[in-house]
Amino acid sequence: MPQAPFNIVLVEPEIPPNTGSIARLCGATDSVLHLVKPLGFSTDDRYLKRAGLDYWKFVKIIYWESFDEFLTRHQDKRNKLFFLSKKIDRSYTACNFTPGDFLIFGKETKGLPKHILDDYQDQCYNIPMCNPNIRSLNLAMACGIVLYEALRQQQVK
Repeated sequence: MPQAPFNIVLVEPEIPPNTGSIARLCGATDSVLHLVKPLGFSTDDRYLKRAGLDYWKFVKIIYWESFDEFLTRHQDKRNKLFFLSKKIDRSYTACNFTPGDFLIFGKETKGLPKHILDDYQDQCYNIPMCNPNIRSLNLAMACGIVLYEALRQQQVK
């Protein structure tokens, strides 16, 4: 099987329908979904399955026991790691994505840990929002926005 163009990494996701929608997104784009434990749900959860419908068999999913395990395994690909957080002032549109990149998103309630944002500050980006009264975007929507920008840069049709 050819290498997937991009990787979506969810660090300790908490909400089953978000993960199900992101799995569908990954399936539609032939991207790999990386799920970093602990998960806030069982992957057998009926809400997770419903969000992914019957597409689960078409999605490549890799499970990681911890974020440290994921980072250790990919330390040789440090320049391919892109961290998305609302706590950053640099827009994702400043990124130059290439196939094989990892688009990394934190858990819905807390985002990515501060020490990760500090350690990888040159690789951290946000999705700008105009209304200061809105705390954040839905995780599935955020993944879709950034992934499709990466695909657009590759002129994938």
